[in-house]
Amino acid sequence: MDWQTPEDTVPSSFVTEANARALVGKPPLTGAWREGDNPGHRLFAALGHQDLERGGSLPSVRIAYETWGELDADGGNAVLVLHALTGDSHLIGPAEPGHPTAGWWSGIIGPGRAVDTDRWFVVAPNVLGGCQGSTGPASLAPDGREWGARFPYLTIRDQVAAQVAMTDRLGIVRWAAVIGGSMGGMHAIEWAIEYPDRLDRVAIVAAPSISTADQIALNSVQIEAIQMDPRFSDGDYYEAADGEGPYRGLALARRMALLNYRSPTELNDRFQRSWQSSVSPLGASGRFAVESYLDFHGNKFTRRFDANSYITLLQAMNSHDVGRDRGGVAAALSRVTATSLVLGIDSDRLFPVDEQVAIAAALPSTIDGNEAVVIHSEFGHDGFLIEDDLVGPQLSRLLGASRDRRVPIT
Repeated sequence: MDWQTPEDTVPSSFVTEANARALVGKPPLTGAWREGDNPGHRLFAALGHQDLERGGSLPSVRIAYETWGELDADGGNAVLVLHALTGDSHLIGPAEPGHPTAGWWSGIIGPGRAVDTDRWFVVAPNVLGGCQGSTGPASLAPDGREWGARFPYLTIRDQVAAQVAMTDRLGIVRWAAVIGGSMGGMHAIEWAIEYPDRLDRVAIVAAPSISTADQIALNSVQIEAIQMDPRFSDGDYYEAADGEGPYRGLALARRMALLNYRSPTELNDRFQRSWQSSVSPLGASGRFAVESYLDFHGNKFTRRFDANSYITLLQAMNSHDVGRDRGGVAAALSRVTATSLVLGIDSDRLFPVDEQVAIAAALPSTIDGNEAVVIHSEFGHDGFLIEDDLVGPQLSRLLGASRDRRVPIT
């Protein structure tokens, strides 16, 4: 069904009657994966206690992850792929039991793809604080109840620390590459700065070095939309029945986000001022097609995500500042030793391309002489999830690059 396709990975399109019927019925209390659910292809790494950057701790951390390919005897072919805000460990593969949506980068990773799993051993974890198997607000706390509002504040660095602990648990000494887009790109850049001896290459895709005031503002109104839902109950809603959770606030937050994930050109070209049906939206009960598009994708999002987790991850993104306690952004980026690819999208209004240009200029070693690769796309920020033919070759170049060696575009 269409709702099983991640909206981030496809162009915007009209909502059909069949689309709407796929979402008939009450939404679940939470879209989180929970204890007792089908694990699908998830594996789990139990990491134990973790202290957190801004104080507090988690007594027991678990990271859900998936893998593809085979690890070489010397462990030299391992690639870590890190997801965006609403992604998860299901990097490739269909929607199936245990996995509510199809893989989010199936056009990039797999046998014969840009990241060829016949050659590379690919690992994709669900982020700490997420809701698809890793420890997060919907997980059970030591007292047997969901963490809910009690879940501690996380930073991007806390999430990377959990990924490092997972790496140790898997017995991987050094990653051949760490690849991340959007929020995953924040994680990738932190890997390269804080753990330079643990990776050879890094791909920072459609991500900034800091979260700006503009980006924090967008996140803050999404958080407020969720918290204003009366059914949010200050984050302690897990005892409610299906259909009684804060799905309206979560759907509204997702609608807000989608407006910044796509470019205005795409929405204008796709929908113009068209109506959803023959009923006029001009004073009657009809709707514009773009309104129905946002409603549909906001509503289907509530079937695969958790409201508390969404807030936790937005707050972590707000924390992102690679220069914090490191003498500033330039000083932090100068610590990177990995061969680097920095990729931006010319229509990205969430993380504008000038941010990737600035990162590339400050890095000691990129495959393009301290310049960012800028792709042209009508799809805005989500272009990194849609433009396989443009993003894939750049990742292939990075994986083919040796340290301090520039590789021309072919």
